[in-house]
This record gives sequence, C-alpha cells and structure tokens, in this order.
Amino acid sequence: MILLNDPRTRRRRLGVAAVAAGLLSALLTAGPAVATPDPGDAPATSKEVSKSARAEVRDAIEDGEIPGQDQVVHSDNIEHLANIPKDALPGTNSDLAFQGRYAFAGNYDGFRIFDISNPKKPKTVAQVLCPGSQNDISVSGDLLFLSTDSSRSDSSCNSTTQPATEKSSWEGMKVFDISDKRNPKYVAAVETACGSHTHTLVPERKNVYIYVSSYSPNAAYPDCQPPHDGISVIKVPRKAPERAAVVDFPVLFPGEGPDGGGNPGGPTNPGVSKTTGCHDITVLPSKDLAAGACMGDGILFSIEDPERPKVIDRVQDNVNFAFWHSATFNQGANKVVFTDELGGGGAATCNAEIGPNRGADGIYDIVGRGDHRKLVFRSYFKIPRHQADTENCVAHNGSLIPVKGKDIMVQAWYQGGVSVWEFTDSSRPKEIAYFERGPLSTEAISTGGSWSAYYYNGYIYSNDMAKGFDVLKLSDRRTDPAKRVHLRELNTQTQPDYFD
Repeated sequence: MILLNDPRTRRRRLGVAAVAAGLLSALLTAGPAVATPDPGDAPATSKEVSKSARAEVRDAIEDGEIPGQDQVVHSDNIEHLANIPKDALPGTNSDLAFQGRYAFAGNYDGFRIFDISNPKKPKTVAQVLCPGSQNDISVSGDLLFLSTDSSRSDSSCNSTTQPATEKSSWEGMKVFDISDKRNPKYVAAVETACGSHTHTLVPERKNVYIYVSSYSPNAAYPDCQPPHDGISVIKVPRKAPERAAVVDFPVLFPGEGPDGGGNPGGPTNPGVSKTTGCHDITVLPSKDLAAGACMGDGILFSIEDPERPKVIDRVQDNVNFAFWHSATFNQGANKVVFTDELGGGGAATCNAEIGPNRGADGIYDIVGRGDHRKLVFRSYFKIPRHQADTENCVAHNGSLIPVKGKDIMVQAWYQGGVSVWEFTDSSRPKEIAYFERGPLSTEAISTGGSWSAYYYNGYIYSNDMAKGFDVLKLSDRRTDPAKRVHLRELNTQTQPDYFD
C-alpha cells in the first residue's frame, strides 16, 4: 500500500449519422455482450467514429448546439465551486462515500480522501495506491471497504493482474482502518465468488454486513462457477475486522441447470443481459427493504434478517432495458428508480437514434404491503439534452436530495454530466438543473464524464472519470430545504432515513 453558464436547456438534433459502423444496430439487437457494464481493468481506449459523425459534432459545436470540447456549461441554478484533477492515481475515478468533513473517492488504482470542510476548496488528505478495478467504496465508523473486481495475483495492494482461470488468483473485498484519515491501514481481505463489482453495507451496532454484487461466471474460472445467481454476504465485526468472513450466499434467482433462474437474455430476449448475479443493491435499513439491479432483472427484497435476504418481487423490461445497473428508493419507500446502463457506459446513447426510453431511468411504484408488495412501472426519465456521438452517456449513479414531500434526485450521466430531476409524480418526471462539460473528443468516443453524483450536506459532489472531483452548489426553491438536513455519514447504496 502506498499513500500517495450556460443556462440553456438544449434539445439537440445530433445523432443523424451512425455512431460507428454497426454500433447502433448492435445496441438495439445484440445479446448481452453489448451490455458489459463499466470500464474494464485496462486503460480506456478511444473508439473512432465515422467521418460524418465527426463532422456533425464539429458543426453542432460551431452552431452552439452543444458545448465546445471540455467547455463547462450548467443551468442558472447550479454553480461550479471547485474541481480537483486526478493526481497520484491515474486510473478511472469511480464511486464516492462521505463521513463528517471527508469525502472518499474510489479510483481503479486505489482511493483518495478529501477534506471538504470548505466545499469551495477541497484538500487532499491521503491517496492510497491499491489497484483492482473498480474499487467501489464505502465507509462505516473507522472502517473503509473496497471492491476488487479484476483477477489479481494476490490480495495485497502490490498485486498484479492474473488470469481468472488460475486458481491462485484473487478477487473480493478489502477492509481498511481509517481512524487516522491521513494514514489508512489495510487490515483484512475476503475472497468472494466472481469478485466484487460493487458492494452494499448493512451496518449494525457490533457488525457490518456487506452484500457483494458480482456476476459473469465461467466454467473455466475455478472461483466463479455458473450459475452464480446470488450474492455473497460478509460479516465484519467492528472490533475485530480481521475476522471478516463470508457467512452466506443466498441465491436470488433459483432455477435448475447451469443457467439458473434469472433473465435468459438473448436470443430469447434480444439486447438484454443474461442474469448471472446482481450489479448493484441499495438497502433501506429503516424499512428492512432492498432493491437489486441485477443485469436482466429488477428485484425487491426484505432484509429483516440481514444474513438471509428474501426476494419479495421481481420485474423485467425486455423492451427498453439492456442492463439493470442501480437502484434508488424515494424517502417514502413507495418508489424505486432503476437505471439501465445500455452499452456498458462506453457508448453514445443519449442521442436521437436511441431515443428517450433506452439507457434511461425506470420509475416503479411499490404497491401493497409486506411480502405482497409489487413493483409497478410508471415511466422513464432521460436527460433532455442530446449529447454528441463521441460522448459516452447513459444513466448512472445518483442519490436523493432530501426534501420533505418531494421526490428529487441528482444523478451522473457520464459525459451527459450531472442532472437534478424530480419524480414526485411518478408518471411525469422532469429535469430541474444540470451541469456538464463538452465532449472529451470530437474525433472518437473517449470514456469519461461523471461516474457518481451525490448530494451531501448541502452540496453536490461528482467524481468525473477523467476530469477529477467536482463540487457543485444547487440554489433552487424546490431543493433549498434539503440544506437543513445534515448527515454524519453517507453511503448512497445504504440509504438513510433523512428525516428520522
């Protein structure tokens, strides 16, 4: 381990030309390969687009339809307070967590700790080199948790990549002691089946439970055998984190045979990912509820017994959803927003060809009571600003903005930027604020943009994969009441009861 104004709302006409030869048709008709989520362990590579697409991007910039390359634009009600570029960790920036006056930022090469006591001038407190994509991050008390979802030579922070076909390879969860924010200490590692793409904390007084989301088993991988179709549950004693261990592996999609019981994907459901596990889980501990975004399925389950979560309902959308990526409850626990990561976050899907219903959010009402509750679809939401065909853009990580009586959230859209939108009326969602940069490139699709955008104690914090850590201030009568809500800790996938 090494310590180290623009107020316009644009509805663009971009996208008349194909993104690249065959890409559009592949997104619409191909099997699960096109929905591989999130950038891989290797550095992101650019994908060339056609000459006509390049010309269209340049024309749109000249006509003022989209921002210029790297130009910052935003709605009148958002102010860009600060940007901290990447430093000692050159990899892709990923998720965020918060505690007190600190923000914790994941990066494929490790993690970074910021002092955000002055949001206008965040300061780097520590940088920890510990490679292992995607380093999904969360914190609880004196502990920090880091997901490793790339096959490594061992569990150390000095590990190197190693094929998953080798039995000695390691993937899973890492645990750090952060009682001294300037000197985090690596204290435990737990190997999990198929690694840990993301994870979710269910904190208790004496223990922290971790739900580990992973997928894509293969008969050639000794530690990632099909059908998988479940989650690893890790128990971490707070006073003895070195004793962290897997205590169960509940199967969420039971079924006979090597394919399990989840969505079969293509060719049965063309363009939809086959379900072989979950991508992300959000828990609402105050209600003993969880929502799982599980590749080809969305699920609602009870976590009354945190070691044995129980599925209550399951839904699919085989028309418009390619890859169920993440979930967010509203404060009243009677709605869930699921995101679709069409194209795996590496494609230009916020354009006219793809349209408003794919690569979008799906808003579901929760109706009924107890174990008879059901998820009922109401509408889709997608940012109304078409992006260039060189900009990777799709619905990604976001959080609630706590306003009583309203359902408002902020959300990352990769190069689509940061969007603030309201879904109080489940059938009529609307954007109320935005922040974005112009395309990273006008010649090729270069992976970048906001990975996570979360509201914490009066400000919006965004981790841009390429540009670094951004701080935004939202000033709007619809969201201003949220400034009175202060949390001591926030892991967005462990949703708090903001008004308890």
